[in-house]
Order: sequence, then C-alpha cells, then structure tokens
Amino acid sequence: MLTSWMVVLVLTADAGASAQALSLAKAAATQVGKTVRYDPAYEKLAFPNGDVPLERGVCTDVVVRAFRELKVDLQLELNRDMTASFQAYPTRWGLKHPDPNIDHRRVQNLQTYFSRRGKALKVTKRAEDYWPGDLVTCDVDGRAHIMIVATTKSDDGSRHQIVHNIGEGTKVEDRLFEFPITGHYRPL
Repeated sequence: MLTSWMVVLVLTADAGASAQALSLAKAAATQVGKTVRYDPAYEKLAFPNGDVPLERGVCTDVVVRAFRELKVDLQLELNRDMTASFQAYPTRWGLKHPDPNIDHRRVQNLQTYFSRRGKALKVTKRAEDYWPGDLVTCDVDGRAHIMIVATTKSDDGSRHQIVHNIGEGTKVEDRLFEFPITGHYRPL
C-alpha cells in the first residue's frame, strides 16, 4: 500500500537535484535562441567575467554562462586552480602557463577542474543516474564535448534531455546517450 509520503517521493524522485542544480540547468536552457552559432575561434577576453558575444560560442560556453547566472565565474575559478596547480591540467596545447582567454573554454580543463573538486561521478548507462544540472562529457568523433542535463524529459519520459552547443547554437535535445560518455559531474 502506498502512503502519501511514498507518493511524494515517487513524484519528486526526478532525482535529488538541488535547487542550485535545477537553476544551473534552467540557466543553460535560457541560452536557446540567443546563442545561435558554433564558433571555436580563440579570442582575447576580459578577465574576470570575459565572454565571447552571446550569439556565438562552443559547448563549454553554455556551461560557463550557466554558472555565471549562479554568480560563479568558471573563467576566474579555473584560472586560480590552474595557476596553483598547472601540472595537474592537460598539456596537449603546449602551454607553459594558464591562459584565461581559453582555458575555461576547453572541455578537458573543465573535466580536470571538477574532478579536482571531488565532483566526478561514475559513468553509467542508466538514465536515472543523470540529474538536472549534472555535467556530462562525451566523445563526438574524437572531439571532447560537454553538456548540461536539462530539466525537461525525453518524449517518452525515460531520461532527461541535455542542453548543449554541438554545432548549431545552444539547443535542448534528447541526446544524452548518443555519444560515448567520458565523464559525469555533479558540480552543485
């Protein structure tokens, strides 16, 4: 027999996403229709709080902008951590020191940053393990990609959609398991 508290648990078991995590997912979704182009060009940015123009960007810009809505500047936070522990970060770009114009716009750096903060979770193929506001990284034809788990569900209701910019501007889509997942993070 189901008691009233059991029914509430079932209705809210849409994951234990915190209010902040839900806010992060919603902040990411507000970029739909505003960021309409994918543009990975290197650009000199203001520091802190630097950004490329809102109408363009890459997958990491979706994440950075969503965090800024929560008053967290990943450009600044990542630069601080890289300055303190540069050797902990990927060296594939041949840099000798942090670059606040681009470091926060690289998926591998965000993976390292969130892992160093103890935010990494086990990668699974179970939809219920991915909560709104979670960050998911994946491999898209040999290129690293990052997306935020959305508050909206797939048409069949079996999984959350994701918010990302994979080439055509920021979109909310049902693509959570389309590409091999390389990382799962619960930052909030």
